[in-house]
Amino acid sequence: MAGTLSTWIKRGAMAAGVIAIAAGFAYALREKPVMVDLAEITSTPMKVTVREEAETRVRDVYAVSAPIAGNLDRVAIEEGTAVTAGKTIVAAIRPLDPPLIDKRSRAELTAARDAAKAAVAIARVNLRRAQTGLDQARADLERAQALAKTSIIASSTLQKANTALQEAEAQTHAALATIALRQAELETAEARLIQPDGPKTNDPSGCCVDITAPVDGVVLNVLVKSEQPVQAGTKIAEIGDPAKLEVVAGLLSSDAVKVKAGSPAEIVNWGGPPLKATVRRVDPAAYTKVSALGIEEQRVKVILDLDENDPRLGHEFRVYADIAIWKEDDVLQVPIAALFRVGNDWTAFVVRDGRAAETKVTIDHMNNLSAEVTDGLQVGDRVILYPSDKLSDGSLVEERPQ
Repeated sequence: MAGTLSTWIKRGAMAAGVIAIAAGFAYALREKPVMVDLAEITSTPMKVTVREEAETRVRDVYAVSAPIAGNLDRVAIEEGTAVTAGKTIVAAIRPLDPPLIDKRSRAELTAARDAAKAAVAIARVNLRRAQTGLDQARADLERAQALAKTSIIASSTLQKANTALQEAEAQTHAALATIALRQAELETAEARLIQPDGPKTNDPSGCCVDITAPVDGVVLNVLVKSEQPVQAGTKIAEIGDPAKLEVVAGLLSSDAVKVKAGSPAEIVNWGGPPLKATVRRVDPAAYTKVSALGIEEQRVKVILDLDENDPRLGHEFRVYADIAIWKEDDVLQVPIAALFRVGNDWTAFVVRDGRAAETKVTIDHMNNLSAEVTDGLQVGDRVILYPSDKLSDGSLVEERPQ
């Protein structure tokens, strides 16, 4: 009896060992759940936007330019200076100095001056000759008039004497005019020999043109600061009102066709809170821009008006514009992170009874966070975010603890 009991005990121990080993293998070979992040499908408002880097600018910028060629005095105003139209002097322009004269030019100009002096002397000789002829003509006329009274000479001879006097007077006047002309030529030749003056003085009487601000505003840029010669039309400064800002964004032409005047927008990533804006104009023509990768792109300028301005924003600040191209108040949405491609179809893993079910999803509008679902999902479904290659249809899953 004792032997039989011992045998059963041994058999029981062996059976328990076999069962334990089998349970260990079963536990080791069991299907382990994949830890995943889950999101619930909801129906909430949705907006699709186009985001593009943009730039602020003063709406009306006035360029102050040199009206004439001359020497520009050093510009005293600085960026940020408030100016008043017609009163604040932005810049002052003096006459240009004559060029330096080299030896050859001086010799030529000296010879021209000597020639002008000689011409003046010749003109004076001609004047004396004309005056002598005038005196003779007057004497002849007086003699002819006396003889005509006694009828010794004919009336025609008296007329000739009178005509000769008039010709002599005309020659005298011409000689005087010639002297004036030659004297002016001499002064011109002497002026050409004048060398530039020495160091400039601060005598305001030497300045001939003061350029004043065209409008009330603030100096945005001073383009020419130092004293220097300038040509007519040279830009000196830019003036505008920083309180009247607009935003310019260059959109790809494929995005610009979706934007229309009046579309709402937000100005973000400028260093402050988002600012509301509205599209005022979409330019009718595109321009070519080469991207950082060397690709030619057709872009269109979109002009936005700020609904609210921030005094910290200024001219030519870099910002980002989020322009709304579609918006709905109640849209079934799925996170973009849950979608992946299977062939040409969008697909997501939906968790049902603890397992991942590969589900084909039909989507429409999409932004950078979510996509509009038109078929395949419903409110309350839980989808897997960022599905890994460890997942397949029917995989056991478990939500990762927060």
